[in-house]
Amino acid sequence: MPGPQSQPFGLWNSPLSPFMLSQRLRLDDVLWDSDGKTLVWLEGRSDRSVLVARPEGEAPRDLTDEQWVRGGIGYGGGDFTIARGLLIFAERSGRLYVRHLGYSLPRPITPAYGMLASPQLSPDGQWIAFVFSDGQTDLIGLVDARGSEWPLQLGRGADFYMQPAWHPDSTHLAWIEWDHPNMPWDGTRLRIARLSGSQPRLTEVTTVAGDQDTPVAQPLFSPDGRYLSYIVSDGEWDCLELLDLQTGDKRRLVEGDHFHLTMPAWAQGIHTYGWSHTSQRLYSLRNYAGLASLWMVDLASGRSTQIDTAPYTWLSQLAVSPTNDELAMVASAPATPDRIVRWDGQRLHVERRSEPENLPPAFFPTPTDLTWPAPDGMVVHGLYYPPANPDYTSGGLPPAIINIHGGPTSQTTVSYAPGAAYFTSRGYAWLEVNYRGSSGYGRSYQNALRLKWGLVDRQDAAGGAHALVDQGLADPARLVIKGGSAGGYTVLNSLVYSPGLFRAAIDLYGVSNLYGLAKDTHKFEQHYNDTMVGFLPEAAGRYHDWSPVFHADKIQDPIAIFQGDIDRVVPPDQSEDIVKVLRQRGVPHIFRLYQGEGHGFRKSETIADYLQQSEQFLQQHVIFVP
Repeated sequence: MPGPQSQPFGLWNSPLSPFMLSQRLRLDDVLWDSDGKTLVWLEGRSDRSVLVARPEGEAPRDLTDEQWVRGGIGYGGGDFTIARGLLIFAERSGRLYVRHLGYSLPRPITPAYGMLASPQLSPDGQWIAFVFSDGQTDLIGLVDARGSEWPLQLGRGADFYMQPAWHPDSTHLAWIEWDHPNMPWDGTRLRIARLSGSQPRLTEVTTVAGDQDTPVAQPLFSPDGRYLSYIVSDGEWDCLELLDLQTGDKRRLVEGDHFHLTMPAWAQGIHTYGWSHTSQRLYSLRNYAGLASLWMVDLASGRSTQIDTAPYTWLSQLAVSPTNDELAMVASAPATPDRIVRWDGQRLHVERRSEPENLPPAFFPTPTDLTWPAPDGMVVHGLYYPPANPDYTSGGLPPAIINIHGGPTSQTTVSYAPGAAYFTSRGYAWLEVNYRGSSGYGRSYQNALRLKWGLVDRQDAAGGAHALVDQGLADPARLVIKGGSAGGYTVLNSLVYSPGLFRAAIDLYGVSNLYGLAKDTHKFEQHYNDTMVGFLPEAAGRYHDWSPVFHADKIQDPIAIFQGDIDRVVPPDQSEDIVKVLRQRGVPHIFRLYQGEGHGFRKSETIADYLQQSEQFLQQHVIFVP
């Protein structure tokens, strides 16, 4: 067979087409039914989400059709639960639906008002607890499983609620709550209470763990009812702690040491650990620097044993069977698209694939760690992807895309990255910048962005670009900066404060006006800027200096801007105001406002157009330039 052809970087012919990437499924969550034989997972198909069941020994089948499954609180998540053969899910209309796994159609059991998430069926099958929000008031709600009575307000008073969990006796409930200006990774409270009365109300409410500066997450009762477990972050790393409900004693079962046990709770319904059916062990995921591993922890000895999950490098949404030692989770690797996988106690089985997986691994590079020093001396982390296409070769240095993740309290992991592969297979290098403020590297690293958002992140973006050049990994005249949401904010600030460093930029629904964001975003992030930039009016100077819209006249580098017209997080005017200045000053740019898209694109046609427009834009302004 002929060897690879010589072709300039950026012009390699790639089989990863915009259409191909737009058709892939999103595998968002997976859970077991109470029988331990039926898996149910949530698939995203274009802008719809569908629940799918796979009973043991049978083919998967869809459980929803007309309904759009969506937990609409904050960034979503906590969309459904399954227990005792009863599927319970939140619908985008704000209603809670139920259906049995047999011959059945979904039926609503709550009125269409507000948004719901994290439904949990009581072990006796009588009640469903859930999180409710109308955008102003959040609370823990309760409705009978038949939907014959009006929902009750069970617990309220805090600004936010998350992760309700039932005790096996169905008379106790635990949950997470917190207040502004905190985000759930800053400080939360774990509460437990008794339910009393025929119309249940909460009594004997106590705080188990957490405070203003100590985040707690994922409360779970052991199946035998003796323990309440939870993840607490009162130091540099996460710990798994047990509360003995009989004695009141607390025990650190897993002491974090250079690994995290959970991730920032941007969404409801995160589950990274679970109890075995015998209450004798727990299974948990660990994360450091974007690499995930699976562990079994023996309760009696406290000994942790790693479970082999090769070839997967990233794991999420761990679900433990309620009847045996089987596990299910979402898994991927740089060359392996997202899959629903099941561990049977010995080996892993694939239950669902998000893509046909027709292309060989050679089109999907495995990233390597790249680090560089920050101005304050801290080491900054990144993941470097080289150009990868077995059919082509080029001389010289490649153009490079420096990608900035959103959040900003988030992380790029060593997982399947089709967006990166789309460009690396065309001859671009790609750098993911896990700037100071990212999660996954310890709490000190995560907190390094506080009161410095708009400064530290752009410093680290520039530092990543210089690191690529200094290490001979990229052409210094063909650097591109790209990012979405908070990453888009970094993109805009980088063009303002480092003109000429990047040949071009791509901004997806990026923040441009910190004042506007504080006034006109959803409740979840309404006070996020207080921590990341400062309280107003005292921090007005920083708000002005770090808002790109007030300095947009300094932007001179070509930029492509993409925005959804129903974005509640970063409203369209954040992009439109920048575009007005670009037009007035004649700065080369394109602007696409996608109808019916929110914060993050879901429609297949939008994704395909965005990729095609981005590639053409970079060819014009990066590849086909002297």
